[in-house]
Amino acid sequence: MFTPTNAYSGFSVADIPAAKKFYSDVLGLAVDENSMGFLTLRLESGATVLVYGKKNHLPASFTVLNFEVDDVEKAVDDLRERGVIFKRYDAIQQDAKGIMHGHGPDIAWFTDPSGNVMSVLSGQ
Repeated sequence: MFTPTNAYSGFSVADIPAAKKFYSDVLGLAVDENSMGFLTLRLESGATVLVYGKKNHLPASFTVLNFEVDDVEKAVDDLRERGVIFKRYDAIQQDAKGIMHGHGPDIAWFTDPSGNVMSVLSGQ
């Protein structure tokens, strides 16, 4: 019988050491590495995300991880100071910092070292 007690998301990366450094040092997340080389991102909410290496990694064509923040503009400024570069999309109207306003929550997108898309977005 299918009786789930826990669920979590996961995605691949091209380089585990680079991912570990990015998620821990740049984003400031708690990151554990197991004996198989998989990473577990531990969020303050108690949620976890599995990150695993893949030789033929292709970045997802969608946002794999969204970080809800109180103030998107301040989060973007803070992450820029840590070296994060925010994505610009031709089809989306974004301000000078790369933040989209007025079409749902304020949101700005960036990538990890393997090209996976992430975002910071305003609380809902």
